[in-house]
Amino acid sequence: MSDMPERFRRRSWRSVIGKSPRSVAGQVMVLQVALVVVLVICGVLALFLQSQRDTGAEARRRSIAVAQTFAHSPGLLPALRTPDPSKILQPITETTRKAAGVDFIVVMDTHGIRYTHPIPSKIGHRFVGQIAPSLAGKVYTESVHGPLGHEEQATVPVDDAHGKVVALVSAGLKVKNITNAVNRQLPIILTAGAGALVASTGGTALVGRRLRRQTHSLAPDEMTRMYEHHDTVLHSVREGVLIVGADGRLLLVNDEAKRLLDLPAEVEGHHPSQLPDLDPDVVELLVSRREATDEVLFAGERLLAVNQRPTDSAGGPGGTVVTLRDTTELQALSGRAEVARERLKLLYDAGVGIGTTLDVGSTADELARVAVPRFADFVTVDLADAVLYGDEPAATATDLRRIAMCGIRDDHPLYEKDRLIDFLPITPQARGYGSGRSELVPDLSAAPDWQAQDPERSRAILEYGIQSLIVAPIRARGVVLGMANFYRAKRDPFDEEDVSLAEELVARAAVSIDNARRYAREHALAVTLQRSLLPRALPEQSALDVGYRYLPAQSGVSGDWFDVIPLPGGRVALVVGDVVGHGLHAAATMGRLRTAVHNFSTLDLPPDELLSHLDDLVGRIDQDEAGAEATGEITGATCLYAIYDPITRRCTMARAGHLAPALVRPDGSVAFAELPAGPPLGIGGMPFQTAELELAEDTRLVLYTDGLIEDRTRDLDVGMELLRQSLTRHPDRSPDEMCQAVLDELLPGRPTDDVAVLVARTRALAPDRVAEWDVPRDPAAVSDMRLAVTAKMAEWGLDELGFATELVLSELVTNAIRYGSDPIRLRLIRDRALICEVADGSNTSPHLRYAATTDEGGRGLFLVSQMTERWGVRYSPQGKVIWAEQALP
Repeated sequence: MSDMPERFRRRSWRSVIGKSPRSVAGQVMVLQVALVVVLVICGVLALFLQSQRDTGAEARRRSIAVAQTFAHSPGLLPALRTPDPSKILQPITETTRKAAGVDFIVVMDTHGIRYTHPIPSKIGHRFVGQIAPSLAGKVYTESVHGPLGHEEQATVPVDDAHGKVVALVSAGLKVKNITNAVNRQLPIILTAGAGALVASTGGTALVGRRLRRQTHSLAPDEMTRMYEHHDTVLHSVREGVLIVGADGRLLLVNDEAKRLLDLPAEVEGHHPSQLPDLDPDVVELLVSRREATDEVLFAGERLLAVNQRPTDSAGGPGGTVVTLRDTTELQALSGRAEVARERLKLLYDAGVGIGTTLDVGSTADELARVAVPRFADFVTVDLADAVLYGDEPAATATDLRRIAMCGIRDDHPLYEKDRLIDFLPITPQARGYGSGRSELVPDLSAAPDWQAQDPERSRAILEYGIQSLIVAPIRARGVVLGMANFYRAKRDPFDEEDVSLAEELVARAAVSIDNARRYAREHALAVTLQRSLLPRALPEQSALDVGYRYLPAQSGVSGDWFDVIPLPGGRVALVVGDVVGHGLHAAATMGRLRTAVHNFSTLDLPPDELLSHLDDLVGRIDQDEAGAEATGEITGATCLYAIYDPITRRCTMARAGHLAPALVRPDGSVAFAELPAGPPLGIGGMPFQTAELELAEDTRLVLYTDGLIEDRTRDLDVGMELLRQSLTRHPDRSPDEMCQAVLDELLPGRPTDDVAVLVARTRALAPDRVAEWDVPRDPAAVSDMRLAVTAKMAEWGLDELGFATELVLSELVTNAIRYGSDPIRLRLIRDRALICEVADGSNTSPHLRYAATTDEGGRGLFLVSQMTERWGVRYSPQGKVIWAEQALP
């Protein structure tokens, strides 16, 4: 109610009670202006009359003065005694008249005959006017119509030395000249009147404007109705209003305030301290004049919300206005509403804060933390041990592991985290786990079934102050995964409403925990599948010293893979690949591609041909999956395939959409191999190109997937530069140490994508471990080759392999001479095995077959396969190479 004028200012009363022709301010304005105009007119008229009267009086005074002065002039009496007075006096009177500023000076005898006159023809004529008073010795003024017109004149006597009147002198002004003088003053009078009118009207306008603001441009009938409505509203609202004056007395108290404070009817004019029935706290507030906002005071059995504001803050009269509201019932309702609001807020926070990760432990911990301390003082989460490994939980509350624990203090006597607990069947936890329904224990001291689990620990819990418990099963998709236990200590125990809230909290966490369990199971399966598809150990070979690292992504599995594949002739193939996407589909595709690479490598294909076959395979995979609508995904992959020959120290490589490898030379310099870029696998239509590099011994060849250098926060060029710098800082480390150093520097945290790194340090096979011969195209040359090989075998100390080697050599060289073409070369390599290679210029491939008893030939390759560990054929641009390996003794 204290801001009632402001509310009236914002809302026009005219819209409520209709418009009046003119407001109170307007009527007062018109009245004031009319009064001012009348007053100004009267003032101007009075000034005019006053000026006219003053001008006439001034004219008479001047006429008397001039007449008396001339009558007493010293030369007048002698002139009158001359025979012709007019001759002497006429010039003198005219000069005097002009100097005195009058219209005429007339000198006459006692009979009224003129001696002088401004009009000479009038001399000798009788004077117009009364002369009797002047003959009696008096000064006489009058208004007459004389020869000059309407005149104001004064007549005075001229006395001789004995006091006898011997002549008369009359002086005067024409009335017309007097009026002209008044007219000359009239503009000044009118200007002053106009100024007074403007000033008065301006003041009236200012007064009217202020009055208009105070009355809000309301008409008298509107003001009457407004104050009637104001009085009606004031005494009808369900809010008490009191206005206290500057002297502390009550100026206004509405009906509701009298009812709420039990005040008498005639309370206005009294001081609050004079009212014995008024509560002391209310009296103190009213007398203090301090500001109060929704301050709660008791008035009898009522609980009042009191607001108090000063009325002089905006320049108004001193005092305060007080409003009262009865909040007795609202207080109870607001308390329940506040509890409901807090619970809704808790549920909202639980919905936002629970299930942020696909981790069972983190989700359980989030459930415990969101409930403490707003709902419970301590919260524990126990899950079936099988759930932690992604399996289905057991049917009974045995083997429950405490996975989360949160409380207001850390020195509690509850079971510690990670403990495996077997709850007895009579405990609330076991009953809730078996039935899937929550259990409420409002008083733990009176619950022997709960104490039966661990009597000693139960006593410690009760002594600690924990008094109440809610056991809520964590149930998802019809399966109970575990239990959430809510404890309260030294505050109101749990009730049935709290059980509902606990179930809501647990329900929000249950789905997330089950999702995390399923994800853990699927992730474990995927990781197991992926790791089973990756090499578990590197094969033995002498060409390269290899180190590797495989780092899985934060979540899911990917399609990164690597391989080290020994090839015939002591060579080694290095493979790094990356299948686009994540999940089981990517892992399965990676397994198929890795198997295909192994199969193609057994054919000893060059890198470009091998990638072409892989490209065809990925294209067929896409077609098969598109036809079967298996996943709706398009397979894409990148791959780098390199073959290193330790004898020639040459490395042949090709890539399909993959990043170029890095080369760390023996002097520590780092460069990226200039390798032609081919399209990713599955694109098709573009041939792959091969690059051949000669690598010095002890060169590090670094192969990697894009997860090592690509990141959302940096460009590819930046990542490659970081890799170059990292390799430069560690040129002398072993391949295994170099792999770890690169990961530590480029990936300090867990990567978002899988990372595979392969570092291979090149080795060279010593020249004394390789023997080569050119073979003439002559069957007789076979015996010479046997002798040369036997000598070399003896030099190497491999005499016991001499017979088998001669037999294998004879068969391979004979076939080359018989079925091949020039040039024919024989090479013997001593590595981890003894390798015999026969090369010729033809592409004819020998085939192993089983000869019949009556056949004369066809047993040569069969004998070779029986005498050696393995044998095979590889093709080159110059022809083919047939090789055979024997294990060293």
